[in-house]
Amino acid sequence: MKSLFTSESVTEGHPDKMCDQISDAVLDAILEQDPMARVACECIATTGLILVMGEISTKCYVDIGKIARKKVLDIGYNHSELGFDGNSCAVLTAVDEQSGDIAMGVDHALEGRAAHYDDIGAGDQGMMFGYACDETDAYMPAAIELSHAITRRLAVARKTGLVPYLRPDGKAQVTVEYEDGRPVRVDTVVLSTQHDPDATHETIERDMIEKVIKEAIPAHLLDGNTRYLINPTGRFVIGGPQGDSGLTGRKIIVDTYGGYGHHGGGSFSGKDPTKVDRSAAYALRHAAKNVVAAGLAKKCEIGAAYAIGVARPVSLFVDTMGTGVMDDERIAGLVGETFDLRPAAIIDRLNLRRPIYAQTAAYGHFGRNDLDLPWEKLDMAETLRKKA
Repeated sequence: MKSLFTSESVTEGHPDKMCDQISDAVLDAILEQDPMARVACECIATTGLILVMGEISTKCYVDIGKIARKKVLDIGYNHSELGFDGNSCAVLTAVDEQSGDIAMGVDHALEGRAAHYDDIGAGDQGMMFGYACDETDAYMPAAIELSHAITRRLAVARKTGLVPYLRPDGKAQVTVEYEDGRPVRVDTVVLSTQHDPDATHETIERDMIEKVIKEAIPAHLLDGNTRYLINPTGRFVIGGPQGDSGLTGRKIIVDTYGGYGHHGGGSFSGKDPTKVDRSAAYALRHAAKNVVAAGLAKKCEIGAAYAIGVARPVSLFVDTMGTGVMDDERIAGLVGETFDLRPAAIIDRLNLRRPIYAQTAAYGHFGRNDLDLPWEKLDMAETLRKKA
């Protein structure tokens, strides 16, 4: 049986991704000085303006405006001709402390208040999911991995001058054809990239196919029937925050699994690890990846739900989509035995009170073999294998 599945990625110059990176740059700067800080930092960007807002409780001081401008310049928006300039844009801040009502539940979990031991509660209610599969070496679905490969390659082509007319904004979309549940070829690639006004569509199309797409996607996945749609509107000069406003947390599917599997709806960027939207999603990816690496399933999705101020998840489920070597209930039991999913335990196990987040704010939080991320380690696969 054949089927098609599509995922997208965006470059670091996409306005939403720019906001994610600013939020995580602020978070990292604070954690570097105050690992116990509570941070919920969000960002809005539009023509000539950045607004950084949120709730931050910390003992340190960071220059938010300076951090935001540096990140914008690092991305590549350094001249007004690009539609946005980190040197001259306005940066406004609207930051308050974390609500005392929330802090009360996070500082001391319900279980701790009842049993007289110290633990931190979840920073909010909600459901989180982790996913892994054996489609790629990174244990990620093929479509999202290939989409990220294209946008990363697009950034390299721009920053090295390989394609000199490129500008920072861009996005890619890859449609993968599956046969009997396995990826066999790329059916369609859509690539839209911001460019200088004098670059012709013919030149852009040729360069994007030869210098970006074919360098990013393995040759055996491309064939004579693969379709390439390059800048389908015909022109993409106005981009970044000038072309479309940006907002932290609006690319949560790009950040995770490209639509493959469920998503609880919570974003990651700008949130310290007491926020289970982030830390629990990382922990569940860690668990799912190790389940697959242990050979217990070819695909594994793990879901958990939390209540604000309560440490232990109120639910945990495993779905191996019929690929498990034992029933899902048994695998869920093994996960529950092996991985402590209380926020304090997750933070400790994955060492999350560190400034490691800005590097994840573009090109995905998972499957990043180019980064040393604790939730990507296969350190529990042998333990799961022995328990099974």
